Amino acid sequence: MADLIRARSDNSGAARSDVRGDALSYVQNHLYYPVTAYQMAHGEGVHLYDTEGNEYLDCASGTFNLSLGYGHPEVVKAMRDQAELLVHTTSAFQTAPVNELVRRLVDVTPPNLTKVHLKVSGGSTANEGAVKMAQLATGRRDVVTLFRSHHGQTMMTTTMSGESFRKEPFPHLMPGVLQVPDPYCLRCFYAQAGPDACGMLCVERINDFLDHASSGSVACVVVEPVSGSGGNIVPPDGYLPALRALCDERGIALVFDEIQTGIGRIGRMFAAEHFGVQPDILTTAKGLGGSGAQVAAIVADERMSGLSSDHHSFTYGGNILAAAAAVVTLDVIGRPGFLENVREVGAHIMERIRALAARHRHVVDVRGLGLMIGMEIGDDQGRPHSERAQALARRGMDHGLILRTSRYGRGNVIKIRPPLILTREEADLLCDRLDALFAEEATA
Repeated sequence: MADLIRARSDNSGAARSDVRGDALSYVQNHLYYPVTAYQMAHGEGVHLYDTEGNEYLDCASGTFNLSLGYGHPEVVKAMRDQAELLVHTTSAFQTAPVNELVRRLVDVTPPNLTKVHLKVSGGSTANEGAVKMAQLATGRRDVVTLFRSHHGQTMMTTTMSGESFRKEPFPHLMPGVLQVPDPYCLRCFYAQAGPDACGMLCVERINDFLDHASSGSVACVVVEPVSGSGGNIVPPDGYLPALRALCDERGIALVFDEIQTGIGRIGRMFAAEHFGVQPDILTTAKGLGGSGAQVAAIVADERMSGLSSDHHSFTYGGNILAAAAAVVTLDVIGRPGFLENVREVGAHIMERIRALAARHRHVVDVRGLGLMIGMEIGDDQGRPHSERAQALARRGMDHGLILRTSRYGRGNVIKIRPPLILTREEADLLCDRLDALFAEEATA
């Protein structure tokens, strides 16, 4: 498209648009109007370039799915080589990439997870399939999720959301889903002083919800080990083990939604390893594709494996090209030193951002693991200030940073999740640009 819509932010953060040629008619045909009018041309590593040659460091890894960045040569080669052989066949037949991906997922997930279901086309359908598995295995109905959670955008996973704005437009949601408070220690639902003194009320009180708010027939608890869209909330030590114990006591399946935390994002292959907890079912997607291949999987304990293919199977699930990309992605992330670098570079970014926070009172908290980091933005009294967070994210483009905020642009947390290949030098570039952005915000 020769003519572009350009939208830049002035110093106040207000968007201004320049519409030229036929660009307006082009974007009017989009069902979802583009959030910005930047048109991107190509990407390389952690950088994205627009059609005018401007460079941006992508702190969102695309849609948090480019674990190996843009155009990783090994992923591209694997897909190109596979495309010359076979792009698609029915899952009634075996193929080498799919067989290998199944084997590799069993190798890298917790040892109790031995059954892999690849015929899902993304994180939403993986999570919905996990619920179906739990319901069939337990013979029960209800699903428990957390406040601020985001598990997908099918009708079931929309119902599972811990955000009312996701559900508000739809008159008919799925029955049997209830939300409970999340382990958000900074703004504790139970007004406790901290996890050392609270007796883990955010787990203990789930018993009250089960006894008094559920149908009495609870199949599973679905939890993101670190919240994705909900604000990058890292649970306190002991939370997930306590949740595991509660589920065991109640005969409830525990599902880890590792769509965002999995595939090395927090410095371990999966968050289950970091927290030392084995779920009954684990879902993965996003980063599994390396440089954007569409792939997802459910990995389950043998006890959860009663779901037949005719109950949850999608045409483009288990795609051969995507499987080839995923196998190479696991190869790269599994190499010696790779995950150690994620942890070290992530810790370096956290240290620098905390130094930034000491100079800027509107950064009220910095939290994260590995390269899954959140900066909570507040007002002068430390209360959540989503408008300031959104303005900072918009102005980030002028500083060469692609930033996204929590709760789909409604929240007050700026998310820092660059590709896992980020080097120490690139991390410093990212932090230097953040420093400049916040220095500008302080004088605005």
